[in-house]
Amino acid sequence: MAEDLVLDTAIRDWVLIPLSVVMVLIGVLRYFVSKLMRSTQVPDLKIVKEGQVIVRARNFRAGANFIPPRSYRARKIYFTNEENGLLHVPKGQTPNPQAQMFSDPNMAMDMMKKNLSMIIPQTLTFAWVNFFFSGFVAAKIPFPLTQRFRSMLQNGIDLSTVDVSYVSSRSWYFLNLFGLRGLFSLILGEENAVDDTQRMMQMGGFGFDPTKGLSAEKDSLDIVQHEWALPKFEHRAEAVLRKLVH
Repeated sequence: MAEDLVLDTAIRDWVLIPLSVVMVLIGVLRYFVSKLMRSTQVPDLKIVKEGQVIVRARNFRAGANFIPPRSYRARKIYFTNEENGLLHVPKGQTPNPQAQMFSDPNMAMDMMKKNLSMIIPQTLTFAWVNFFFSGFVAAKIPFPLTQRFRSMLQNGIDLSTVDVSYVSSRSWYFLNLFGLRGLFSLILGEENAVDDTQRMMQMGGFGFDPTKGLSAEKDSLDIVQHEWALPKFEHRAEAVLRKLVH
C-alpha cells in the first residue's frame, strides 16, 4: 500500500525553489559562456555551392508539373546525368565527416568547447545536488502514475511504499535539466534556446553533409512521375468560364 506523505513547506523553500532557480541560472550562464567561446568560421565554398544545388533541385522537383515535357527532360539530365550532372557524386569521393572534423582544427576545437560547456556545469551541479539535497522528497505530481515511472521520479529514494507521484530532489534535477527548453525559449529566444537533449545529439554529429543531400535529391528526382499540368489547366479554365457564362 503506497503511503501519502505531508511535505514540509521548508522543503519547498529550501530545496525545490532554490534547485529550480539554480538550474535556470546555470542554463542562462552556460548559453552566454558558450556564445563567448564560439569562434567565427568561414563557410566552405564547396559546401555552400552544393547546398544551393540541392535547393535548386528541390524547387525544380516541386514545380516539375508546370514545365513542358521536353524542358523537364533537359533539366532532369542537367541535374542527374551520370557523367557531369550537378547531383551526381562519383564513387570513392564520399568524404568522411569524422576525418574531416579531425583534419580541421577549428572544427575540433569548437566541438571540444561545446562538450566542455555542457559536461562541466552538469557535473558540478549534479555533485552539488547529490551532496546537499540527496534523499529529499521535493514535490508531488497532481495526477496518478504507474509503477514504471518510479525509477524516473524517485531517483535516490529506496522506498517502494511511497506513492509514485512523489518526486525526489535528484529526479527533480533531471526533470529541470531536460525540460527547461520552453522557459529558455522565452528568456533567450527560440533560436538561442538549445536544451541538453539536443546538445547530446549534437555531440555525435559533425554538421551538414551535402554529399548525402545530393544523393538523396538525385534519388528523389529519379522517381518523379512528370505530368504536365498546363493543358489540363486550360481545359479546366474553359469549363469554369462556360459555367460562369451560362
